[in-house]
Amino acid sequence: MTTSYKLILVGVIGGAIVGYLYYHYVGCLPGSCGITSSPVNSSIYGAMMGGSLLSMFKKERAESDQNPNEKHGHS
Repeated sequence: MTTSYKLILVGVIGGAIVGYLYYHYVGCLPGSCGITSSPVNSSIYGAMMGGSLLSMFKKERAESDQNPNEKHGHS
């Protein structure tokens, strides 16, 4: 697993934990709001937001790095 995917995975797991904690400490009554009234919905939403946030820091590979068989230097 590459480092960039590990970073996204950390965001997903961390976001799920934060989403659950938000439900537990702040959430609202069932039926009054769709996301924070359920621990599952809140955790899934947090996981998506955490993964999305940390995916912004994913390092893009240079075009020459994508083809390991390509020789560097002059042709």
